[in-house]
Amino acid sequence: MTDVLDAEKVENRLRHGRDAQPTDAPTLPPPSAIRAAESSLAARARSHGRLGGTADADVVGHIVDDIVPALTGQAASSRYYGFVTGGVLPIAEWADNVVSRLDQNVQVHLPAQCVATAVEHAALNMLAGLLRLDGAGDDDQGEVWQGKTLTTGATASNILGLACGREAILRKRLGGGSDNCIQVLTSAGHSSVSKAASVVGIGRRHVKELARSSAQPWRLDLDAVERELQRPGVVSIVAVGVGDVNTGGFALDGVDEWRRLRALADEYGAWVHVDGAFGIFARVLGSNEEHASLKRQAQGIELADSITVDGHKILNVPYDCGMFFTHSASTLQSVFLNPNAAYLSSGSAAGIPSPLNIGLENSRRFRALPVYAALLSEGSAGFERLVSNMVQLARRLAAFLRDSPDYELLPDESAGLDRTFIIVLFRAKDRALNEVLTDKINQTRQMYVSGTVWRGSKAVRIAVSNWRVDVSRDFDVVTAILKAVAAGEEFDLGRVGA
Repeated sequence: MTDVLDAEKVENRLRHGRDAQPTDAPTLPPPSAIRAAESSLAARARSHGRLGGTADADVVGHIVDDIVPALTGQAASSRYYGFVTGGVLPIAEWADNVVSRLDQNVQVHLPAQCVATAVEHAALNMLAGLLRLDGAGDDDQGEVWQGKTLTTGATASNILGLACGREAILRKRLGGGSDNCIQVLTSAGHSSVSKAASVVGIGRRHVKELARSSAQPWRLDLDAVERELQRPGVVSIVAVGVGDVNTGGFALDGVDEWRRLRALADEYGAWVHVDGAFGIFARVLGSNEEHASLKRQAQGIELADSITVDGHKILNVPYDCGMFFTHSASTLQSVFLNPNAAYLSSGSAAGIPSPLNIGLENSRRFRALPVYAALLSEGSAGFERLVSNMVQLARRLAAFLRDSPDYELLPDESAGLDRTFIIVLFRAKDRALNEVLTDKINQTRQMYVSGTVWRGSKAVRIAVSNWRVDVSRDFDVVTAILKAVAAGEEFDLGRVGA
């Protein structure tokens, strides 16, 4: 541990970490390892009295020998496709170790004492540039988003978005009163949007799904939105999904629909919030024809009032990490100001607000440093390459499933693949197999997927989001697994590519 801050040793380790990508690492531990770990925990927890203490060497041995073998391989395997979970770029892992070593207080901006909040401010501006949120892609224009902070993830960021929306629309429409109903209008909204509505006091029952059709429930019906905005005695937040959790689909299709929504929101005093946890990263892709449809769909997001981003997905920084952006810094501070604590004041001359005045926590870790390191290391070209690899693998797998006699590509196997981003949804054509398909795939320990439900029946979701993606190798292994599962055969990794 003494070499975390030794630049030469760190450089050598990072170089090795880049070159040695164990794409065939297990995605899940064997069941025997989980049982052994649980037994080891039970043995150490038998005493409910005063803890006696254990030698450091024994603690290390217990964790390394018992606990680590029972953890998932989501950071080590390129084929961990569950939960839209990225891995950890080596440079981000190193930066996170620095965070733990130096244990900074990052919630108060103290420019004469520490640079941590300035690093956070810079990282958020760099991310805004990477995502072209200024509309031009200029890294120097991140200040278009005056309100911005780091969070634990999309759920926390969605809470910030709905809290700001509630504050803004009540102030605008009701002069600060709260007698009238607040509603959240969305389409196939992520579960965290309903959770956020509950947390901020709007209530889950006031979240309304306005799908354009049953075939494409992620598409937002703007005509229905307009009707809802016109209802008397109701004020609205419109939560726009950018990357549906089941299909990867976008709620709005390009800048024209975004302009219409923006005009409606301005006319009726609504707040527009984007849940862009992973879909927003389509904006880092290049302008080549291969990605033209995705790029077009992602245009217009910058017209929103607030935006949620997840860092521990496609940005491939350690859990936990999310980001929140809003044009209205004053609204953000009016909701999350931490008053009556003079010892936490930055002073009136501070150009950067203390994070405790613009977010949920008064205490959190320096999660901006891994973000800063990853953005600085990869740059726009690096992240474009990583995301392009993810898209390429997802589309190759979608094409395989579309043409397979054993599987059905969802939601519409007749549709073109140009809208496929990183999510691939499918089911087995054999009903009995489909009931156990997720478990059969995950039992191989060389591919991990999430089970879901699509139009009343079980389905499987692949979410490609790891920086280690090896398009050819991963495609060969995944298709071999799917063929073996369909045939009722044992999967043998050693036979892939032999």
